[in-house]
Amino acid sequence: MRIHAQERHRPDRGTVLIVTMWVVLVLAGLVLVFAHGARVEAIAAANRASGLQADAVARGALRYALAAIEDSNGDVGALEETDFDGRRVGDGFFWALRVNLQDESEHYYGLTDEASKINLNSASSDMLLKLPGMTAELADSIVDWRDSNAEVSPNGAESEYYLLLDKPYHCKDAPLETVEEVLLVRGASDELLYGEDTNRNGFLDACENDADQSAPADNRNGSLERGFLDYATVYSSEPNLSSDGQNRVNVNDMNTQDLSELLQEVIEGDRAFAILNNTRNGRPFANLLDYYFRSGLTSEEFSALADRLTTSRQDRLVGLVNVNTAPREVLLCLPELEESDVDALLAMRQDSEADLGSVAWIAEALPREKAVAVGAYVTTHSYQFSADIVAVSGDGRAYRRYRAIIDASTRPPRVLRWQDLTQHGWPLDRETLAELRHTIEAG
Repeated sequence: MRIHAQERHRPDRGTVLIVTMWVVLVLAGLVLVFAHGARVEAIAAANRASGLQADAVARGALRYALAAIEDSNGDVGALEETDFDGRRVGDGFFWALRVNLQDESEHYYGLTDEASKINLNSASSDMLLKLPGMTAELADSIVDWRDSNAEVSPNGAESEYYLLLDKPYHCKDAPLETVEEVLLVRGASDELLYGEDTNRNGFLDACENDADQSAPADNRNGSLERGFLDYATVYSSEPNLSSDGQNRVNVNDMNTQDLSELLQEVIEGDRAFAILNNTRNGRPFANLLDYYFRSGLTSEEFSALADRLTTSRQDRLVGLVNVNTAPREVLLCLPELEESDVDALLAMRQDSEADLGSVAWIAEALPREKAVAVGAYVTTHSYQFSADIVAVSGDGRAYRRYRAIIDASTRPPRVLRWQDLTQHGWPLDRETLAELRHTIEAG
């Protein structure tokens, strides 16, 4: 009986062993799954922490750029490239990219003068049409988009066009708030705006010189075919004040007391009264350069007075082009200027002895009729700047890229826009990131 009982219990013992083994196997699998999940979560948490650090580095870089602009009194051209090339902020690093329109083979660093560009909100259709890659349809449509009336320009469009689109909307009839807003305008496209430089770094990347092997499509000619993005802005404006913040004297005002006192500060003897008499008889003046040629001032006298004079009653002047910093392509957009005129301007501003503090030097570089034609569109001051900031966390695991628009017409300078460009990808050489990681590991 005992032998039969033992034999009867043996199958139960085997079942318990098998069940135990399955339980252990399931528990081991659960442990592996939980361990893998914990590892993934730890990596994700580390990446999030690195991302937050990169974001903090970018904002530290912004504070650095704000301070640099304030300390330089807006003369960002005096800042060194090394000031924005791989600078350390805490444990991280940042760069501020600057597009060099003459050379796309290297990376350049620094801040960009927005007044060196054509303002889409103030330029005439003819000026817009001279931008690289611009079309007559888009130029007229930009004017229609920003103006407050419903009149259609010859090649433009108003709400009647936009309301017939698959996804209809109204014509804005108000100023553009960003350059990218132009993509809503009739005739605009990514190709016209960005050209081949879809990651917006001003550098000829491998993917931008390989034909159709990878996006974007390009002509593989070894040169970066730009859109008009780098030549256009919507931010340039300046207060109608002298460079030291004083109210300017309007030469078109009927009350000439302020002008008389100002002239006598600079001009001795009866000449001040002769200039004042010419001013009374010559009104109205189209712009300061028109005033110079018709007032009888000498170039030295005009140079001393120009920054303190105005012909506009506006408190703020929108879209003036800084002739001291604008590239050739932008200068060619100014009314009536030809290649030879632009050559003369570029040669004059390279002269170390030239006084570029006011628009007076333009009268020496250009013939009278050309100088008067551009007089209402130019300045020698800049108040808005852009900073294309690339920031990397201290462990090299994360980066962020932002574009800041900074307005230095106030004290302290203020940020007009903070645009996330991280989605465009890493904009520098891969070797730069590799060297940075090597530096971090070695340090």
